[in-house]
Amino acid sequence: MASIPYADPYVDAVLPRGVVRIGTADEPSPWLDIRHLAAHVDAVDVVHLHVGYGHLDAAALEAWAEELQRLGVPLVVTVHQLRDPAQVSPGRRDASLAAVLATAEVVFTLTPGAADEIAERYGRTAIVVAHPSITVADPELGAERGLVGVRVGAASGAVPDPPALVRAALSGAVSGGGRLRILVEDVAAPGLDPAIVALADEGGVELVRYRAGEWTAALQRLHVAVLPERYGTHSRDVEICRDVGTRVVAPSCGWFADQWSEVVPYANDEHGGLDPVSLAAAIGAALTRPMPRPADQVWREGQRAAVQDVHAEIYVQVAGDRTWA
Repeated sequence: MASIPYADPYVDAVLPRGVVRIGTADEPSPWLDIRHLAAHVDAVDVVHLHVGYGHLDAAALEAWAEELQRLGVPLVVTVHQLRDPAQVSPGRRDASLAAVLATAEVVFTLTPGAADEIAERYGRTAIVVAHPSITVADPELGAERGLVGVRVGAASGAVPDPPALVRAALSGAVSGGGRLRILVEDVAAPGLDPAIVALADEGGVELVRYRAGEWTAALQRLHVAVLPERYGTHSRDVEICRDVGTRVVAPSCGWFADQWSEVVPYANDEHGGLDPVSLAAAIGAALTRPMPRPADQVWREGQRAAVQDVHAEIYVQVAGDRTWA
């Protein structure tokens, strides 16, 4: 089985035992190159596309999918994002998904809401599989009751006005009897809005920089984590928070609340923008609830095994139906 990408936490978690993953961790994946496909067609039974194809336009993806068909290699697609937070306009993502979903043998997605949207927009039935556990809580690491955290960086299409978001989050944290921590990845720190830096200098909020590999611990220290993007579909951070026991306040776009029952929504999407009153109220409501316990590891391991079994069944099915070029 050729997975695109070759590896990442989700891809690793859903890989069934006994399935041989071939390829390398090169980016972009060589399996997205039509010439590579043709040269190595005898080495692969199934191609599973997850993410990592944003650099290709719809025409290139359509040609790639048609080449897979011509070679007789079945394509499985997992739709993680119906609306890509990394792309300003939805048009490119829509066209890309239309290109690959048109020829996919099987479509997976992570929530019932996303499956309904895929059926409505693309006419495809998607198999819903839960997002499996990708981490475990650190038993030596405590969380602070009342501590609200939000990750910010430079302004972007997904978060066009970071200071406005921070002010609304601060209002919610203070009104709920808590305090606000701004989380900034080290590499993003130079692009932080001066208004946020000034607010931290004045003592209004706490500014904490974290390095790669420290994100899970940063989330575990919180009572509430705020997802700031105004578009997106699913979030890996929701699953990390579930595993470590941190409540989530998530925007109304996408299907974050379908992922976990402990998600508190607030109004924020690309059509209406951020409603600061809604965000403040959601944070206040989240702080009044008890801090959730980390997910039961035995249950999460069973869930992951079930997801792997579903993938194994699909791979066997589509590989058995393969036609050889």
